[in-house]
Amino acid sequence: MALEIERRFLVAGDGWRVHAGEPQALAQGYLASAAEGLTLRVRQASPLPADGGGAPAPTAAVAGSRAAQAWLTLKLPAGGIARHEFEYAIPVADAEQLLGHCATALHKWRHPLDLPGGDWVLDVFEGANAPLVIAEVELERPDSPLTVPSWCVRELTGDGRFSNAALARQPFASWSDADRARLEQLLEADARSARAPAPDA
Repeated sequence: MALEIERRFLVAGDGWRVHAGEPQALAQGYLASAAEGLTLRVRQASPLPADGGGAPAPTAAVAGSRAAQAWLTLKLPAGGIARHEFEYAIPVADAEQLLGHCATALHKWRHPLDLPGGDWVLDVFEGANAPLVIAEVELERPDSPLTVPSWCVRELTGDGRFSNAALARQPFASWSDADRARLEQLLEADARSARAPAPDA
């Protein structure tokens, strides 16, 4: 049994790109999900094409034989920001069938990030969850010291609206006009602030 201890951040701008490695296309669906209970997730992943012909849409990249890996993951609350996590590799063909039974799903590109303090990744969401970009870092302890990059403009840890399961169930495009506009304005303001030159000392 593994213990997942994770912090999550809303990202503005593209300052993260200098830290990013090669992405994977992810498609994931939920056979069960509850904010305070069991989450049962099916995930397929595919790397970029080896021929360098450009990045396909995640929905295409994980279809059929091009899907390189697949997992079935169970998560349960463990107190605070920690969760018990049980993850098992499964055949891609099984994952494809299970995804067909999922009532909710989402697609995104996942980039590994070369940053200190923990295991960092960044998700660029597609489809109904665009233009959301969310960074995650897995920590050894909830109180592990962490330097948060300036382009991580809002901490989302504990905000259930932004969990992957919640975004699959109620994607960003389905939020109220007021809620979407408020978030987009925050992102635009934070992106402008990140691009602004530093004042002279």
